Formats: sequence, structure tokens, C-alpha cells
Amino acid sequence: MFGLDNNNHKLEKEEFLSVINHLTEGLLVFDSKNKLSLINPEAEKLLGIEKDEVLGRYFLDLSSYLKCKALVSALGGGIEEVSNREIKIKENFILEVDVIQAGDQKRVETLVVLRDITREKKVERMKTEFVTLAAHQLRTPMSGVKWSLKMILNGELGKLSQKQKEVLEESYYTNDKAIELVNDLLNVAKIEEGKYISKMTLSSLEDIIEEVVKKNSQKLEEKNLDCRIERSGEELPKVMLDVEKIKIAFANILENSIFYTLPKGKITIFLEKERKDIKIEVKDTGIGIPKVEQDRVFEKFFRAKNVMRIETEGTGLGLYITKNIIEAHGGRIWFESEEGKGTTFYFTIPVKKEFGEYLTQEFY
Repeated sequence: MFGLDNNNHKLEKEEFLSVINHLTEGLLVFDSKNKLSLINPEAEKLLGIEKDEVLGRYFLDLSSYLKCKALVSALGGGIEEVSNREIKIKENFILEVDVIQAGDQKRVETLVVLRDITREKKVERMKTEFVTLAAHQLRTPMSGVKWSLKMILNGELGKLSQKQKEVLEESYYTNDKAIELVNDLLNVAKIEEGKYISKMTLSSLEDIIEEVVKKNSQKLEEKNLDCRIERSGEELPKVMLDVEKIKIAFANILENSIFYTLPKGKITIFLEKERKDIKIEVKDTGIGIPKVEQDRVFEKFFRAKNVMRIETEGTGLGLYITKNIIEAHGGRIWFESEEGKGTTFYFTIPVKKEFGEYLTQEFY
């Protein structure tokens, strides 16, 4: 049995079993033939089974027990190795599962670790619902303030002095930033509810990128940045996209490059068709991302220290949203960066004619 023969931690058999039996997580151990050789009391409780009934049974046989059925179905007959997989056992009962292969060539055993995360998921859902409600309630009055300020700035309610105009322009800008934050919070809430990607259409990724660059032309001109779109030469096929969401994803990457690239810098956008994907590369000569912080770039609310020294504003939600949009389309996103020398973001979008199906061979 795992952990008993080699006695790595110098525990006697009884002491080892005592530790296993007092774990707050459920544990099942299967031998090389996928027969159950050990189950602790917490696993018995979580799965609604008793040790005497299941010891020595094959993993697939456990599907005859109601709470085990979803577990067996999710892990497959071979008990595939997984990490932090959420499995809905029944309504309002969710387990997080880790499967670890252990042992050597002579003896391979499989450990299945179970954690009840039902309460955690309920709290997450309540937080998401609160954020959604609060954001919706905030967006309406802020949009009204924006409209009113715009009317005044346009002179529709009378001529303004230079000082009045400056104060109102600052108010308009501050209100606009608040609206952006609310929109980001709503986007995050939709992502966490699994309701973010909806309107999939066959579209040109190239056209979307050109549109976003054009929309940011004034910002590029203000910083005198050289922004170029380069192509591999091969015509890019249309792909299945939620156009509005892809615009948000690419705009987040481009706007970061604009903001964190010093005046007279360079941004290069390169489009390339690979065998099953379109790959986009956004390379800048900006301030870069500190190496010690690079693992956190796609986390919610993360902002690098060198970024905060330049600009204290920002939600830290943009790249989190971007990553979720790209991955929801079946793509990947990654980056390379060196502090003081710039950053290159890459992302791919699968070439599909229908959501879930690759284009036919004629495009390869």
C-alpha cells in the first residue's frame, strides 16, 4: 500500500493510517489494476459509501453508487491525472478533485484527493451576483452624469470660461474612468458566471485588429508612437468569433502597449496563419514586466510595481478579461518580457467554420 512499504516518514503502519483517517480531505488509493486499496472516513462521507462495501472493487464499479457516478464519468476508466478539477456530484454539491500517480516501475498507485468546495462556490456566486447588481446600479447614474457633462462641455447650456471648461473636462474624464471600471467588473462577473461568449459569427480577425488600431490612432499620435501591422503574406481565413469580445481582448493588449511605451517608441502587430490557428503578435518597446511578477500578469487586479510608479490608476482587470476571452474561443495567450526592453504578447484563435469544428483542408 502507498506509503507503508518504504516508510519514508518513519511512521509505523498504525500511525500512518491514523494520519490518513484524520485528514480533512477525502482520500482514495487505487493499485496498479485500479482496484481500491484504501479509503479514509472523509471520502466515505463525501461519496456516501462504506469501506467494507468498496475495498477491492475496481474504480469503474464505483459508478453503481449514486455520488460516485459523476466522479467516475469525469475521470474515465483509467483514472486520468488531473489537478483542481471541479465535479458537480449533484445539485448544490461540488467536489474539487486531484488525481496523482505515485510509485515506481514495479508498483504504481493512484491517489484521488477530494475536497468539498460547495460552500466556497456558493460564496463566489453570491459575490458575483453582488458585483453584478452593484455595477448595474452604478452604471445608469454615471452614464447620466456623462451625458450631462458632455452637453455642458459642448456649450448647449451656455458659454463656459476656460477655467470652467478645464474643471468639467477633468470631471468628465474621472467619470469616464469610473464607467470603465464598472464595465470591467460586469465583464468579470459574466466570465465567472460562464455567460460571457455568446454571439459567434464567421468574421475577419484582421478587420477587427485594423479597426481597434484606427480607434486608438489619436493616442498613438499623441505619444508619437510608430505602430505597424505586418502580415506573413498568406491570406487569413475568416474565423468564428464573438466580435465585440475579441475587440475588447485586443484593445486591452494594444492599449497596454500604448500606455507603457515611452514617446517615440514602436509597436509592431504581426498576423500569421498557422496550420489550425491564426496567431497575433503585439510587440512593443515599452517598460516591460519585472521577471519576479510575470507569473501574476493574468490574475485579477494585478498591476506591476513599475506600472504603478508611472500611473496609479487602472483596475488590473484588463489582461484577466483578455485571457478569458481568448481561451473561451479555444485559443491561447502568452507573453515574453524584459524590464526596460519591452513586451511581446501572443495569442491564437482557432480557424473554425463552426464553433467546435476546424475549417476544411482547403485552408491549410
